[in-house]
Amino acid sequence: MNIGKAIRVIQWASGSMGRTAMRMVMDNADMDLVGTLVYSNKKSGMDVGEIARRARSGVLATDNINEIIRTDADVVIHMPRITLPYEALVPDVIRLLESGKNVISTAGFHWPDAHGESYAGPLRAAAIKGNATLAGVGVNPGMVAERLLMAASAMSVDMDRVEIFETVDASAMASPEFVFGLMGLGSNPQEKDIRQGPLSNLYGALFSEVLYFCANHLGSEILTIEPDHQLTIAPRDIAVAAGTIAKGTVAATEWRWTAHLANGTDLLLSIIWTADPNLHASDRQGHWIMNIKGRPDIKMTLDISESDPTKPPSRALTDAVCAVAINAIPEIIAAPAGLFAFQPPSISLQRQKV
Repeated sequence: MNIGKAIRVIQWASGSMGRTAMRMVMDNADMDLVGTLVYSNKKSGMDVGEIARRARSGVLATDNINEIIRTDADVVIHMPRITLPYEALVPDVIRLLESGKNVISTAGFHWPDAHGESYAGPLRAAAIKGNATLAGVGVNPGMVAERLLMAASAMSVDMDRVEIFETVDASAMASPEFVFGLMGLGSNPQEKDIRQGPLSNLYGALFSEVLYFCANHLGSEILTIEPDHQLTIAPRDIAVAAGTIAKGTVAATEWRWTAHLANGTDLLLSIIWTADPNLHASDRQGHWIMNIKGRPDIKMTLDISESDPTKPPSRALTDAVCAVAINAIPEIIAAPAGLFAFQPPSISLQRQKV
């Protein structure tokens, strides 16, 4: 990056989250949106300002990855929808890194070493080759456990158990592909148990990165990870923005893993995606509950909400994810080439019984 010049940003994907990120970049006087990768033929060739509902900029969106690779830029905000299989996004990211572009992704890459050298090695090599940096960011994964809860762990000298509970209300999410596809709501458990198979593998891969990050920060390693996924069946037809979830089909999923660490600490990550929060216990209302059980016990709650009643409630989380990505740009650009993860404050005390 040239000091004193605007940061040149490419936006990868232009769905609702991508458009939000585009507006944040275009509204920032220190950044220039120099390119956008779109997946729709209808958007290809459109002015990026038109896509983002901003003034025309003279920059045209493209669905040609080669054009993105050739575009001179400091950083790519990589926001494709997470896909099956989990590693499907790796080849594109490798090409971006090798072309000398820093990559900030909300679709994984939070802790690539969780998947071993065969996965992380080519990404690291591509970053070194292009003198670029790769970082996975987001709210969860990326923020709640890694940067907030791990920071709070500095207040503990003896942790028996660390718990992260997430509840996301999907009732206002408008994308059927996301709600019925990637979330698995509305599926018929008599025909297919989504707790086994592609979706389970996808989320097991993605969220294992949270567990491996936390284990590393706590100075330990994971011995085993035990899944215990649960389904909530719709007691009635439930109308949501994306469509109708029929009685007897899946109204909520709880993706749940417990990692057992070599130092004796257990890490529990539980994520509920639901069509109706009222289907769940009162202690699972709100976005996140984080517990550290040990000496002392620590409990934190985090809720992200929309302040404008005229806007959809889901806008708040979209804004938060995009803000994390945009705010990360200067630090990622300044970081050494390779794989990057934001670190909470260091823990100086050894983890031992007191």
